[in-house]
Parts: sequence; C-alpha cells; structure tokens
Amino acid sequence: MKVLKNIKIIFPDKIEKGSIIFSDRIEKIIIKEKDVCQEKGSSLDIIDGGGYYLSPGFIDIHFHGVAGFDTMDASQEALLHIRESLPESGVTSFLPTTISMPIEDLIRSLEAIRIAMRKERTGSTGARILGCHLEGPFINKKYKGAHAEENIILPDLELIKNFIDIIKIVTLAPEIEGAEELISFLRAKGIICSAGHSGATYEEMLKALRSGISHITHLFNAMPGLHHRDPGIIGTALTTDISIELIADLIHIHPAVLQLVLQAKDLNQIILVTDQMRAGTLEDGEYEFGGQPVIVKEGIARLADGSLAGSRLTLDQAVRNISRISSLPLYKIINMVTYNPARLLGLDDELGWIRAGNRADFVLLDKGLKVKSVFKDGLRIY
Repeated sequence: MKVLKNIKIIFPDKIEKGSIIFSDRIEKIIIKEKDVCQEKGSSLDIIDGGGYYLSPGFIDIHFHGVAGFDTMDASQEALLHIRESLPESGVTSFLPTTISMPIEDLIRSLEAIRIAMRKERTGSTGARILGCHLEGPFINKKYKGAHAEENIILPDLELIKNFIDIIKIVTLAPEIEGAEELISFLRAKGIICSAGHSGATYEEMLKALRSGISHITHLFNAMPGLHHRDPGIIGTALTTDISIELIADLIHIHPAVLQLVLQAKDLNQIILVTDQMRAGTLEDGEYEFGGQPVIVKEGIARLADGSLAGSRLTLDQAVRNISRISSLPLYKIINMVTYNPARLLGLDDELGWIRAGNRADFVLLDKGLKVKSVFKDGLRIY
C-alpha cells in the first residue's frame, strides 16, 4: 500500500490539502496529514508530493497521434508509441481518433485498436485506451476541414456494426442523408453521437438532439460561424445542455471567443481536447494527416489550402491556456479534462475524479500547472 502525502487534492468542487492511500485503486483520502501514519503504520510506502496539486489523470477524447505516429497507421507499434508518449502531458486515458480514409484503412485501424485494448493489462506504463472516436467519414463535404473529400461517404451501418464493442463516439453531420437512422442505431447501442464537420441549421440540430445527438465535436471548427439570424450548431451549443469540445490552443479559437463560451456555457458540459496529430511533440516540418501532406510552421499544422490539420496541442497546455485567459477556479478547469469526459463516456464510476474506489490515476502538477509525475493504476508511469 502507498500513501501520497503533502499534496493539494483537486476534487470536482474544491481543492484541499491532504493525502491519498492507494494501491491500484484509491483506498482512502485523508485530509488531516497527522492521521496518515495512524492508518497502517510502518506498512505504508510514503511518497512526498512536494506540496504539488494532485489531479485525476487527464482524459483526451479526441486525439489522432503524436511523436510521428498516428491512429491511422493501424499498427500495434504506432499505438504503443502513442500510449507511451501521452503520460508526459498528464494523459492516462484516451480515445484514439480516426479520420476519413478509404474504408479498408478505417477497418484496419479499428481492428488495431481492438487488439491493443485486448492486450492491455493493469500495470502497463502507457496511457489507457478507452475505445475509439470515429471522426468521419459520415460528414458534410462542405465542412470537411482536413478530411479528404474523396473519403467522405453517406452513413454506412456495415462499417459501424462490427465495432460496436470499441467505438465510443461517432462524429457525423446530422443533416446528411441517412444520418437520422444512423444516430438512432448508435444511441440504441450506447454510442455517443457528436455533431461535427457539419453545416446543420439550428432547427436541424434541435431535431438531431431529439434523435440522439448529445455532443459537439471541436466547437467553432469545421462548421458555420454564429449568425444572429442563423444560430446553427454554435447557437445550439450555447442555448442547450449539449456537451462540447474545445481545442484551447489559442489558434483554433481566439481567446476572446473561448472566454465567451466559458461565460455562456455550463462548465460541466465543456471538455478540452487536443485534436493532436502526429507532429505533436516534434519540430516544424512536413508531415501527413489523413493521407494528405501537412506543413507545420511556427507550431501550426495546415494543409496546402491553408486548412488547419489537427494540432500540436497537449492537454496540459490546454489547461494552462484556460487558466491564463480566465479567472476560473483551478478545479473547474481540471474538470474539463477529467470529470467531464469521464462522465460523458459513462466512466465516472471509476475514472475522472478522486474518491475511494476509483482507479489510482493521478497527475502531480506544480504551481505553474506543469506535469511533475503521473500515476496510472497506482504505478508511477512518468
């Protein structure tokens, strides 16, 4: 049994000084430091947290790749490198995310994710794969973003139904032909339906919400802007309780617009994501994303036509960015990368917040919110 003491514990609604007793799961939370040694005496392996913040492990629900590797590489080697690279940014769990490519490539990628999930064991040193986020290919060509138009197709249940066990989120355009039937099918299977790469009107979005859409992929990006007579997807996001993703790299969304959303939206419905692609953690240069060449210049990834192509953002940097541009309490920001995504995925009974019985997934953050150490299932992995 281990105890992590001298820490400031970030709970969903507050921050308190205390200690955590844990093995692979949290055994007990002790607020009074003097009570630690009375619990189990000398049998405890005591770790001094140095006065750092203790956050639950971060969860990235929209992540393509890092360090030269991508989900669409469809190999165990790529997924292993990705998993091993993520903890340095505080991520202990994630959804490898696809992009619109030929069907055979998507199938290979989904099969690789399934194999990686089956092989994973408690005590592994990389981030935990929770399932897959299928972004496309059922999207609107007009709002394709970095998705190659030739790979965008109408909804196809045949692609989906063989991977119900691993697909957790599907990003689709609710206005396209066949979308309503697909949404109904997915919701019946417990899969989250997310509106994205879409030109849906406000009225179409309200109908989609009734059908089962419950999330919005990277709000503001790959969709029409907000218009006072045509509120569209953004208007829906700001006037309903639908959950949303934000890419808080200060490139995809202007800081003033991020501030607007933080003021207008229920903070419990905001999830920070990275949309990181294979250039993450690497230098400027030429890369590939979704079968298309990408140029990364001054840290910004773009296609030849200037479209943003994912990001080089890390989730810890997203936390620091929101902290810098807002006056929100830290625990409310941390919820956006821990409790909120866990709740969306229906995993908040074991992940996303610090309470007895949950998995011992922790991130130690210094006062500048830099990652100092990461634990997953009670094992220090960074």
